[in-house]
Amino acid sequence: MADLPLLLGLVLVAAAGTATVLVRDPVRQSFLLSLLGLALAVLFLLLQAPDVALSQLAVGSALTPLMVLLSVRKVRRRARSESREEHE
Repeated sequence: MADLPLLLGLVLVAAAGTATVLVRDPVRQSFLLSLLGLALAVLFLLLQAPDVALSQLAVGSALTPLMVLLSVRKVRRRARSESREEHE
């Protein structure tokens, strides 16, 4: 019975990782990546590694998805400006 939370954490990590890979839209991928980071942080907490869980929470749930979103935004802006230049 004590292994049930750990098993649920592993299933959540596997489901979030699979969903992140299968989604095609980069914006949705970044949100799922954030969910994956949160699931990993919970898993590390269950495995009694609170320092790793805090690091994962900061980097995996916040910073990495934010960097992905900012990169997607910049690429989309650049593509829009290039398509406008072609039409002029």
